[in-house]
Amino acid sequence: MSHTNSLVACGVTGGSPIGIDVEEKQRAVKNNILSLARRYFSGPEFEFLSSINDSEAQHQEFIKLWTMKEAYVKALGVGFSGSPFKTFTLRFTRSSERSSLVNLNSDYKALEIAVDQQDHPKKIMSYWQFALIELDGSHYAAICTKKGEVSKSIKVWKTVPFQEDVCVSGTDAVVEVN
Repeated sequence: MSHTNSLVACGVTGGSPIGIDVEEKQRAVKNNILSLARRYFSGPEFEFLSSINDSEAQHQEFIKLWTMKEAYVKALGVGFSGSPFKTFTLRFTRSSERSSLVNLNSDYKALEIAVDQQDHPKKIMSYWQFALIELDGSHYAAICTKKGEVSKSIKVWKTVPFQEDVCVSGTDAVVEVN
């Protein structure tokens, strides 16, 4: 379950862990993006954001990364306080590269995500899959599930209580990140 201004998201599976998070693309942040990244993200993630010169692009990548990290800790069942964001790194890897963070706007189909767990180095976290969805141009949704356990069918519904339910997108709107 997740919510942000004007949006609520709920992920449902048949007994498999799932994590979901939603954020507004233009969410205002009180502090400088890099100050927040230094405080909450791992060193490699901070370096990745620091390498982006355009402030709007940096803001978008921060929101995407935050949303995916939040979905991951929810899938683990521990939430933000149970697994602080600094204790693991999301690494975006191209097939030909071993382990480097890359801009999420690049070719998604060539990317895989590995989660490096600093607190539990023996705990391999590569069995998670992520989907990153742009909703109606105004929000990002990240979904994290165990690989091979959950259908990749995702439907997004716009619901106005007591008025209408409209399916606004289906699986075609989902961009798998790994």
